[in-house]
Amino acid sequence: MNPQDYVKKGTTTVGIVCKEGIVLGADKKATAGNFIADKNVEKVRKLTDNIALTIAGGVSDIQMLLKLIKAEISLKKVRTGKEPNVKETVNLLSTIVFHNIRRFSTIIGITAFIVGGQDNEGFHLYGISPDGTLTEETEYTSDGSGSMMAYGVLDSSYIKGMTIADGIKLAVKAINSSIQRDTHSGEGIDVYTITKEGVKKVLAKKLETNIRV
Repeated sequence: MNPQDYVKKGTTTVGIVCKEGIVLGADKKATAGNFIADKNVEKVRKLTDNIALTIAGGVSDIQMLLKLIKAEISLKKVRTGKEPNVKETVNLLSTIVFHNIRRFSTIIGITAFIVGGQDNEGFHLYGISPDGTLTEETEYTSDGSGSMMAYGVLDSSYIKGMTIADGIKLAVKAINSSIQRDTHSGEGIDVYTITKEGVKKVLAKKLETNIRV
């Protein structure tokens, strides 16, 4: 078996720009090939009080990159007395991702992130691709193996200037659509918001899959 088959991967993550802030959401399943490795993964992570991100890709690389970016944020705070803004954070993370995938290894370090945050310049949403490409999103974005299904919902239902409440509903609808068709997405949905009150988890829904006969 290819070593890459042992890596936990496969997911659906979404980021949505709303009138009052940013909505981030993700499913909860982690897979290793055709095996469900974990049914309760937290794929939306809080970086600071005002910045959060979604994760997709190889778990070991994601864990290492999160440790690195959190350490860099802490160092920035120690050196300057303040945390980096959203643009500084995503530029640093995209650079780390760029170098990670180009590092020689028998297992390719594939990672992807959707970053949402607030700073003095307002609310921001960015996508970081596995090759390190950084893209600022003005409406919405999705990543992972189920993103094609999620984009179908986002393309048809997104309304510019929609409220956070409607953004939460749209995130759930988009992720649920991928769960119905993507074998690597499922088990539940987590949704976070980033508003003037900071990062907040607003939904943690576990899907019931047990069948009784």
